[in-house]
Amino acid sequence: MKICTYNLNGIRAAMSKDLVGWIKETNYDIYCFQETKAQPDQIDTKAFEDLGYHHYWYSAQKKGYSGVGILTKVKPDNIVMGNKIDAHDFEGRMIRIDFGAISVASIYYPSGSSGEDRQGFKMIFLDEMYAYIEQLKKERPSLILCGDYNICHQPIDIHDPKGNKDSSGFLPEERAWMDKLFTEGKMVDAFREINTAPDQYTWWSYRFNARANNKGWRIDYIAVTENLKSTIRDAQILPDAKHSDHCPMVVEFDI
Repeated sequence: MKICTYNLNGIRAAMSKDLVGWIKETNYDIYCFQETKAQPDQIDTKAFEDLGYHHYWYSAQKKGYSGVGILTKVKPDNIVMGNKIDAHDFEGRMIRIDFGAISVASIYYPSGSSGEDRQGFKMIFLDEMYAYIEQLKKERPSLILCGDYNICHQPIDIHDPKGNKDSSGFLPEERAWMDKLFTEGKMVDAFREINTAPDQYTWWSYRFNARANNKGWRIDYIAVTENLKSTIRDAQILPDAKHSDHCPMVVEFDI
């Protein structure tokens, strides 16, 4: 099973850059999208159906903002829209599908880069999401949590750790939350289980020719419960896919 996570920064814009052709070529089993910035009726879903995918969308109440979606070749047993936390669901931050004992989620964590109010919201979101994941594991102990976490965990995950030590996305308190997720929370960073090389990023600023110079951040993750760690077979970041300011990451599981 190959699962891809991809912040599209607008699915309609990504589709205008031949996202559908790229999906046809890569042919992964599941695509978890974030920041779709569209309501379901604004998306050409037939293009995905024609490729053999079931599709599910959870949009923000505010049009043109946030939103998540999942494409899957195999029809799930269950689909869960949101996580019943009002502030999260108002912004269309999470969608989950279940296959037997396995659950796959697409989650779009907030950015705090626009100011103190959103940074405050982000930190509350992180605490609430951690508690939600802990509770969810009791009901669904085999989790694959894909998404744009909007945090670089370690210095290896960002091109300039010293210069960004006070930047949202690399703040000590954000990184401490990631530490907690991967230690106390007993989740596994699937990419780093396979790939420990530096200079592996999933997002680049549109400014200063950052992508061409690979001055990036790794803020997109697939985190899995420890019981799935042994099933991880491969993990890759795909910087040549250019439908967004992010790029996709794909993890192969033996499930």
